[in-house]
Amino acid sequence: MTKKLALITGASGGIGAAIARAASREGYRVALLDVQAEAVKKTALAIENAQAFRCDISDQDAVETILNQIGGVPDLLVNNAGIVKFYPILEIALEDFRRVLDVNLTGAFIVSQAVAKRMRDSRKIGNIINISSIGGITPSLGTNAYAAGKAGLVKLTELMALELGPLGIRVNAVSPGFIDGGMSTPIYANPKARASRTQAVPLRRLGSEEDIAEAVMFLASSAAAYITGHNLVVDGALTHSVLSQIPRD
Repeated sequence: MTKKLALITGASGGIGAAIARAASREGYRVALLDVQAEAVKKTALAIENAQAFRCDISDQDAVETILNQIGGVPDLLVNNAGIVKFYPILEIALEDFRRVLDVNLTGAFIVSQAVAKRMRDSRKIGNIINISSIGGITPSLGTNAYAAGKAGLVKLTELMALELGPLGIRVNAVSPGFIDGGMSTPIYANPKARASRTQAVPLRRLGSEEDIAEAVMFLASSAAAYITGHNLVVDGALTHSVLSQIPRD
């Protein structure tokens, strides 16, 4: 029996690698994409039925080339690739602002469009899952294009769900909260930052990369067969906790 194929972007480490491991455990053949060629190759070597590909997802031609090499139409696409450049909105260079949007939003569109066309042409019932962020719901200072792009990714998810639903393609998003890993690793290396952020979460713990991977695999499963156009917030109720952190007189 031919294994289902999962395509995961930004998969050299962090959340992307955790999703790749979870997909492999669920019986998928996995294709890992990342601009960091050596890192993604190393990650793939540790995962059963995994292939690694160096790819800049903001380059449409490069994406098409990789999709022609992976050997089949993906059953599951996870748009996880993302970058952040911390600057106040009055100081960020236009080049940096555009680059963040190119990866976090435009790149997800490029890969989704290319994969969805192949799903359509092969009449494949598929899943697309976009990794957004609570930063797209409640932006924090200095996140500029990251916040804008992640918010846009949720709306893109909703639009794709409407347009691709008649083709049998479900599209959902996952918005992680404070995750102990990936791009946030340097933040949690600071004990004070780690303690204060942990205390801010109603569950009183940071999320793990595996928490996000499990949420992704749920949305990709038959248990979520009637869920599409949804943004699953995985944050220990952090985004609902603002008023609880303001003491009453």
